[in-house]
Amino acid sequence: MVDREGEGPLLILLHGIGGNRTNWRAQLPDFSNTFHCVAWDARGYGDSDDYEGPLDFEDFAHDLLRVIDHFDAERAHLCGLSMGGQIAQCFYRLYHERVASLVLAATFTHWGAALGDAALEHYLSLRLKPLQEEGKKPSDIADAAASALLGPTATEDHHAQLANSISTLHKDSYIKTLQSAVPYDRPLELESIRVPSLYLYGQHDPLCPPELGRNMADRTPDSRFFEIVNSGHLINIEQPKPFNQAVLHFLNDVTATG
Repeated sequence: MVDREGEGPLLILLHGIGGNRTNWRAQLPDFSNTFHCVAWDARGYGDSDDYEGPLDFEDFAHDLLRVIDHFDAERAHLCGLSMGGQIAQCFYRLYHERVASLVLAATFTHWGAALGDAALEHYLSLRLKPLQEEGKKPSDIADAAASALLGPTATEDHHAQLANSISTLHKDSYIKTLQSAVPYDRPLELESIRVPSLYLYGQHDPLCPPELGRNMADRTPDSRFFEIVNSGHLINIEQPKPFNQAVLHFLNDVTATG
């Protein structure tokens, strides 16, 4: 399932592991003035269908290819936040010729880069145990999870928006995503990127601090880095105006020179 607005070059917005397409509601009106802007629900998220069997993380990339083909686009600009940025990198590794540019927000090459490799198993256990062993639903963990990700200046509305998207997660699909995404260990070599790239990070992001983004940008040819002040992990929700301005400035430069 997707929300789409506007005409022009295709721009696809990819949500994080606890999100859905509604996380981009503050971006669609601005981005659609210049681009054919599409916000998706990844498989098993939002209004997209659940699926049988286990998940291979690269299934998200294959799904994304089908979205681009559906809109008859030769290439697409990809904007992914957190796991959405990980999906964008995975897609570039598999289908680089279909990518026009990359906007990578509050993301990482692999979960170990953000958490430390030694902490991966503990992180995964903390998130799976309430759902698998304690019988809890995503709605039971939503408030605490939202509070842990948002910055100190986030409002009650920001918290409510994020908590709502976590509450509406499909439990079984979310578990499969955690089991596939967190251990995924086939990261893109950032030095291999050959399209313009923008890295956006929040000043107070507890999961992906700005220094992580600076290091990724330093490894990436033809890249830019921008730190958004007064933001935690959900930059596009907490600080939509500077987020939108940074993305549009970058994309307008790319399309003007490309």
